[in-house]
Amino acid sequence: MKSLLKPIYFLLLSSLTLFSCEKEDKIEAEISKISIDFTVERFDKAFAEVTPNTLPQLKEAYPFLFAKSYDDAFWLNKLKDTLQQELQNETIKKFENLKKETVEIESLFQHLKYYFPEFKTPRVITVATDVDYRNKVIVTDTIVVLPLANYLGKDHFFYDGIQEYIAEDLEPKHLVVDLATNYAKHYTFNQRRKTFLDDLIFEGKLLYFKDKVIPFKTDAEKLNYTEAEYNWAKANEEYIWRYFVDKELLFNTDTKLPSRFINPAPFSKFYLEQIDSESPGEIGKYIGWQIVRDYMKNNTISFKQMLAKEPKEIFDNANYKPRK
Repeated sequence: MKSLLKPIYFLLLSSLTLFSCEKEDKIEAEISKISIDFTVERFDKAFAEVTPNTLPQLKEAYPFLFAKSYDDAFWLNKLKDTLQQELQNETIKKFENLKKETVEIESLFQHLKYYFPEFKTPRVITVATDVDYRNKVIVTDTIVVLPLANYLGKDHFFYDGIQEYIAEDLEPKHLVVDLATNYAKHYTFNQRRKTFLDDLIFEGKLLYFKDKVIPFKTDAEKLNYTEAEYNWAKANEEYIWRYFVDKELLFNTDTKLPSRFINPAPFSKFYLEQIDSESPGEIGKYIGWQIVRDYMKNNTISFKQMLAKEPKEIFDNANYKPRK
């Protein structure tokens, strides 16, 4: 009897996996038919070409990009500023067109519209401003602003002096990922986080959100990891989880834990020399992601409902088991 159970189990598992894939394919086919009417407005190019005669029209079209406390002379002088000229030249050279990024943003918007019918397509506007890796994109209900100088590639000379782990994130491929992160924070219930588990589950929700709205990105890209960093996280998942449990970190309220395992950093801080030197930063996000994925796999609940669930409820019902 035992010898028969194993083949039956794997047959059932294969059938469930096939059914799940077919369901996902059907959903993606429906999403691809959603009409999204938008264009990427190249304010960076328009401002670079503005003249005293055309400035009033540009200000009228983009009043929110011109502080009223500055007169026309200020903006015209800004055009002569060598730093502004360099910003404009470098962003336009790197992004002469935004064909790939536009396709990805459109797909993101289609997925958002499918899962959140109330979603309204915003204006999407590019700008050439100073590098600000802490605020890489700006998202409101009606406007998305894309500062292109934040995505010129990790080796760009603008990023000289920026730590390598930060510069790694300043690649064009991360633009739509950062946009999805902003929307994830908007749609995810953000209760006050007291414990390390609260942080893990919140970050896991954000990453699961990306599973749903940017499925065309790799898991490594969703985390802003390199493939090597992502493979390290997968290979060491069981060890990481055992460390969190053995050190009784899950329900710990130590405010230093996010800086060790959640916040951007060159590596995660286990305080073990060899592991610290090999690990990528933000490893807690990866663990939280796997917990949320298991919760969704093992419970009958919608994506939107999950976003509002309490962290402990998700953890208690996830039946999470780290991959070996």
